[in-house]
Amino acid sequence: MNIAKKHFRFNRVETSQEHIVAEMNITPLIDVLLVLLVMLMLSIPAVTHKVAVELPSGTAGSGTPLVNRLFLNAAGTAIWNDIPMDSDRLRVRLERMARNPAKPQLHFETDAQARYERFDQLVAMIKRAGVEEVGFVGNQEFAQWDARD
Repeated sequence: MNIAKKHFRFNRVETSQEHIVAEMNITPLIDVLLVLLVMLMLSIPAVTHKVAVELPSGTAGSGTPLVNRLFLNAAGTAIWNDIPMDSDRLRVRLERMARNPAKPQLHFETDAQARYERFDQLVAMIKRAGVEEVGFVGNQEFAQWDARD
C-alpha cells in the first residue's frame, strides 16, 4: 500500500518497504526560465532599434554658408546678430530665415548664467519656425566628455 505525502519542494512517496523516493519539483524553475526567456525576447528589439538620420549628400559648397547668430544672455534677452530682440521680432526673423532658399545656418549660444526655461522657449521657437540648420556654440568643453575629471 502506497501513501503519498506532498511537500512544497519535494514530493515524497513512502512505500510499505520503508523506502523513500525524493524528487525535486522543477515546475517553478521551468516557469522562471520561460519568463526570463520571454523578457529577453522582448528586450532584444529595443536594444537593436535604429534611428534613421538623414545625412547630407554631395560635395561641400565652395562658398561660405550664411550664418545668423543668436545669443541668449544671463538676463534672458535674445540677441540676433548683435541686435537685442523681443520674442515677436525674433519669431519673424526665424520664420524669414527658414523660408530663405539659401538655407542659412543658425549658431545658437547661451550664457552660462541664463535660465533654462528661457533657453527652452527659444529652442521651441526655433523649431516652430522651421529652422533646420542649427548649431549650438560654446559647448566645446563637453565635446570629449570621457576625458573630463
